[in-house]
Amino acid sequence: MEQGRGHRRRLRSASRAGPSVTRTVAFATLGCRLNQVDGHEMQAALSAKGFRPVPFGEPADVVVVNTCTVTARADFSDRQTIQRAVRGNPRARLVVTGCWAQTDPETVARVRGVDLVVGNADKARLPEMVADLLDGRTTSRVRVSDIGAARTLAPAPLAEVERSRAFVKVQDGCQHRCAFCIVPQARGASRSREPEAVLDQVRWLVEAGHAEVVLTGVDLGHYGFDLTPRTTLAALVRAMVEIRGLRFVRLSSVLPAYFTSELLDIVTGSSVIAPHLHVPLQSGSDRVLRRMRRPYTVAMYRALVERLATAIPDLGLGTDVIVGFPGETDVDFEATQALVSALPFTYLHVFGYSDRRATEAVRLDGHLEPRVITARSRTLRALGGTKGLMFRRRLVGTVHDVVVLDRSDRTTGTLVGLTGNYVEVTFDGPDTFRRRLARVRITGIEGEKARGELT
Repeated sequence: MEQGRGHRRRLRSASRAGPSVTRTVAFATLGCRLNQVDGHEMQAALSAKGFRPVPFGEPADVVVVNTCTVTARADFSDRQTIQRAVRGNPRARLVVTGCWAQTDPETVARVRGVDLVVGNADKARLPEMVADLLDGRTTSRVRVSDIGAARTLAPAPLAEVERSRAFVKVQDGCQHRCAFCIVPQARGASRSREPEAVLDQVRWLVEAGHAEVVLTGVDLGHYGFDLTPRTTLAALVRAMVEIRGLRFVRLSSVLPAYFTSELLDIVTGSSVIAPHLHVPLQSGSDRVLRRMRRPYTVAMYRALVERLATAIPDLGLGTDVIVGFPGETDVDFEATQALVSALPFTYLHVFGYSDRRATEAVRLDGHLEPRVITARSRTLRALGGTKGLMFRRRLVGTVHDVVVLDRSDRTTGTLVGLTGNYVEVTFDGPDTFRRRLARVRITGIEGEKARGELT
C-alpha cells in the first residue's frame, strides 16, 4: 500500500507542473551496442518534443532505464540501476523499457518505484507515454505489445551524436532460434530500415563531422531480406562506401553464414571498410554447436576466418564464446580452447552460460555446476588476453588513421584514438583533435592499449 500511495503522490505533484515548464529526462541504458543506439534514439525523440536531457543521477522529471536481459547477470544489473534511479531521484517518474521490460513486464512492474513499463515494440510512442504519465493521463502501468507482430523498422531520428563514432541501427530482431537465446522474444522477427533512409542518415552524420559509422543490428547479416524489393548488407555497404568524407564503415557482429562472395568482396576490397570484424563462434565443438542450434560447423567457421585473415592484413578479429552450455564436456571445452588458440582472434567476449526464460536450453540435460563454468570462463578470458597482447605487440611501428575519441585516458590524461583494426591507442595532442581523424604511429604497449605518437 505504501508503494501505491507514493505512486499517487508523485503523480499529483508532477501533474501540477505547468505546460510552459521545460521538463527534464535522464537516461540509463544497459547492454549491447544496439540498446545504446535505441537509448540515443529515444532521447532524441523526447528532445524533439521539448524535453531537456540531463545526465543520469542528476535531478530530472523523468528517468528512463533501458534494460538488457541477455543473461541472468544482465537482469541483476537492471535491478541495481533501477534502485539507483529511485534512491538518487525519488521525486522523478521512473519508466523502464528495453529487453527485460519486453520479456518479463510483470516482474519489472513489481519492482519498487517503477511507474511505467514500456516494451520494445512500443518505444516509438515513448514521448506520448511520458507526457501522459507526467500529466496524469496514464491508464495502465504496463504498455507492452506483442513484439512478434512487429514487421517494420521506422527511420531513425536525425539527431546529433555526441561521440566520435556514430552508431547506426539498420536492422532489429532475429529469425534464428538458438537454444540459449532470449533475444527473439525480446526483439521479435528480423526487420530492416530502408536503404535510402540509412544512407540519408549516414550522409547527415558525415556532414555533422563523424568520420566513422558503425552499422548495428541484432542479426546484421540478415539486413534487407525482409524488404521489398529484397536487398542485402553487401549492397547497403557498397553504396555507403561511396559517401564522400566517410573514412570508416565498421560492421558489428555478423554470423558466418552471411559472408557471401559479394560481402567478402566488399569487406576485403574497400579501404573504407574498417579492418575489423566480429564473427560469433560460441563453441569449438560441432556437437555443442548442434545442441545450440547454430547454423554452421567448426570447419565452415575455420575456413571463413582463415580466408578473412589472409585477405585483410592486420585484421582485428573478435568473437563470442559461451562456456558451460548444458552438456558441454571436458572434451568439448578442450576443442573450443584449441580452436580459439589456433585462429587469429584479437579479442574474445566470453559468456558463462545462464538459463534464460522459455528457451530450449533450459530443458536440456547436463547443466554444469557454476564452479565449472567459472573456471572455464577464466581459462578462455586469459587466453583472449594473451592473444590480444600478441596482436598489439605486432602493431608496434605501424601507422594508422585513428578516430580520436571524446574521452581522455584515465591514467595519463592523454588523447585516446581507435584504429581501424579496433585497438585503442593513447597519444599526446591538443584537445582540438577530439572527434577528428589523426595519423598515429604505434610506438609501444601500455596494458590493454597501445601507445603512439602523431605523425
